[in-house]
Amino acid sequence: MKKDIILSGVGGQGILSIATVIGYAAIDSGLFMKQAEVHGMSQRGGDVQSHLRISDREVCSDLIPFGGADMILSIEPMESLRYLPYLSSDGWVITNSTPFNNISNYPEIEDVMKEIARIKNHILIDADDIAKNIGSPMSMNMVMIGAASDYLGLDFGRLEKGIKFIFGRKGDEVVNKNLEALKTGREFTGNFLKK
Repeated sequence: MKKDIILSGVGGQGILSIATVIGYAAIDSGLFMKQAEVHGMSQRGGDVQSHLRISDREVCSDLIPFGGADMILSIEPMESLRYLPYLSSDGWVITNSTPFNNISNYPEIEDVMKEIARIKNHILIDADDIAKNIGSPMSMNMVMIGAASDYLGLDFGRLEKGIKFIFGRKGDEVVNKNLEALKTGREFTGNFLKK
């Protein structure tokens, strides 16, 4: 088992929480993991990416080579396109469709969506809207993990366990909303792929 994942988004969107939950599930599964984080800006609004490498064998490098990523999991649509050179020929792009217009020359969102639609294996999800509909806008990043969950090579129950561990100190209500977000994201992917 080997999964090389690029996590991408904008500062403040919860990329590091995604990495922590997935990392917890991987380690809890007895797998090896390495992670490298690159922050475009240390404040909210800058691009953020993380390389996450999971394997049943020791991982020697924490950086994913060009063409080596099994998945780009992005919380911002334009940021998903930024890392396409890393994607393998049969890799998946799973991205939130809600733009974070943090730059003056942000491309037309229709153009961004057309580029994403050209990718053979892609899932486009409005995770912001889903999170709002379940009454937990801050759990958008957990919706994204749910949307990607069938492609992570990890047991879904271990992802749930990771959420309970990571958010447990914030109380049952926060844990339950994040678990609901995870499940709702997974359901979305199942329905998206049936179309």
